[in-house]
Amino acid sequence: MVYFVPQKQAEHTRNAIFDAGAGQIGNYDMCSFNVEGKGTFRANENANPFVGKKGEVHVEDETRVEVILPRHLKSDVLKALLSSHPYEEVAYDFYTLENTFSGSGIGVIGELETEIAEIDFLNKLKILFDSKSIRYTKLREKSIKRVAVCGGSGSFLLSKAIAENADIFISADFKYHQFFDAENKILIADIGHFESEQFTKELIYELLIKKFPKFAVHLSEINSNPINYL
Repeated sequence: MVYFVPQKQAEHTRNAIFDAGAGQIGNYDMCSFNVEGKGTFRANENANPFVGKKGEVHVEDETRVEVILPRHLKSDVLKALLSSHPYEEVAYDFYTLENTFSGSGIGVIGELETEIAEIDFLNKLKILFDSKSIRYTKLREKSIKRVAVCGGSGSFLLSKAIAENADIFISADFKYHQFFDAENKILIADIGHFESEQFTKELIYELLIKKFPKFAVHLSEINSNPINYL
């Protein structure tokens, strides 16, 4: 978001939009870029100008403020800007960015405290996820340390897992020819779609009881996996 404000009121408006969630980049908040310049306008007879006189061209020392914000906070940030800005008519613009937001996305990656042999890791996966069958690529005869995971149909992230130097990519729904795409650069472990997503309910449970501590939340015990193994 970009907006223009009298220089003396710039800090006040920045603090307001920061409180609404704008200006956060990774582990930093209250991030903005500011350029000073001259703003011009002329108020007509129906206006109620904060500065300047009706019918006269006014030149004001202004600050151009630029901040980034996630799309879902757009209305809150705009409300904060309009309520804190002194002008009757606020000049602002929103621009859609194609920047990668590292704070969210599909899939996660992390490292084990201790390396483990490939076959031992696969056996642990089978037990942990109660997987009846794990499809995997040829063992690379390397220990597992860096692990990439995506619940559900995550084959489209294989190249990302390789780029992140993961030793293994745990997901589901790999097609036959997609296993060739590992090219011995990574070990693919297809543990099953349902199996890879089954713990999502625990994550949602934790979020719900944290956000709504007075709500009674119960985990369903129904198994909705349509796939059976012989």
